[in-house]
Amino acid sequence: MYTIRQIAEALGSEAQGDLDLMISGAAEPKDAGPKDLAMAMSPKYGDALGQGSALAALLWPEADWQSMGLRAAIFAPRPRMAMAGVTATLDLGQGFGGGIHPTAVIDPAAILASDVSVGPLSIISAGAKIGAGTVIGPHCFVGVDVVIGEAGFLREMVSIGARATIGDQFIAQPGARVGSDGFSFVTPETSAVENVRKSLADQGDAEAQTWLRIHSLGAVTIGDNVEIGANCTIDNGTIRNTVIGDGSKLDNQVHIGHNTRVGNDCLICGQTGVSGSVDIGDNVVLAGQCGVNDNIFIGNGVVAGGGTKIISNVPAGRVIMGYPAVKMDTHTEMYKSQRRLPRIMRDIDALKKAVFK
Repeated sequence: MYTIRQIAEALGSEAQGDLDLMISGAAEPKDAGPKDLAMAMSPKYGDALGQGSALAALLWPEADWQSMGLRAAIFAPRPRMAMAGVTATLDLGQGFGGGIHPTAVIDPAAILASDVSVGPLSIISAGAKIGAGTVIGPHCFVGVDVVIGEAGFLREMVSIGARATIGDQFIAQPGARVGSDGFSFVTPETSAVENVRKSLADQGDAEAQTWLRIHSLGAVTIGDNVEIGANCTIDNGTIRNTVIGDGSKLDNQVHIGHNTRVGNDCLICGQTGVSGSVDIGDNVVLAGQCGVNDNIFIGNGVVAGGGTKIISNVPAGRVIMGYPAVKMDTHTEMYKSQRRLPRIMRDIDALKKAVFK
């Protein structure tokens, strides 16, 4: 339970009314009860307050909270920033117990800070170093010589492969996998894929080829304040490490291929696949279901719309969309033209008939 005063102080926001009113949760306006903080951060949500029974709300600046029948209000000049603060304050967590669970298996050669907690049936391998305040949830695996910094949080069934190095405040959602071997294979003779890259031509009746495995000698390096989503996968590098920069966030089911370097403060959204040896700059946003070809670079500040397929280098600051990716405004014009094609074809048919007559 928190008072309105405590929540407002945590947000650094102005509050009015009964600042000692106790709040236990947050809810949408129409669903909010007397102990909930109603999240009505713009006028379009204000009318819904009457459908619930909230006594306090997070409102837009200068809202007339008293006319809404509220006893207290907190004001949010930047709604989504306020949302981040409220959810952080009211988050109940996963309920993982502290300390080392008796069923956890910890190699004697692992080094854990005194306040690290390890959940049921988790495994910490030889040479692993786990920083202060880190929580290893149930059924997790931490490989040989892995380094995880301070205040990390591994949800259930996360696995970290051997020799990965991870910074402070790392968060991994359920089922995330760091340090799988790269998808890297070669044929003894020149492969059909190599020929197609050069010629773009059909191969005819090409002979079957045997794929030989290229082992991953590199590992994964992850910076500070990185979060990776559920079932996200990050491959080891072949020779050098795969790298995820400070502050970057990877959504559920994102795949990062071997040798790829992701810069600082990038946002890579769900089901995006990044091939091997891609160099991604800082502050890049790849929306859902983007695909990135191997051995290309994406410059700083690039934004790619949902479903974009990036098959060539992208200069810094560009906003792109489509397959193949082009400037977003160009893609929009192309789409409009495509929508007009049936009408254009009807007009052409009419003109052809008129000319023939």
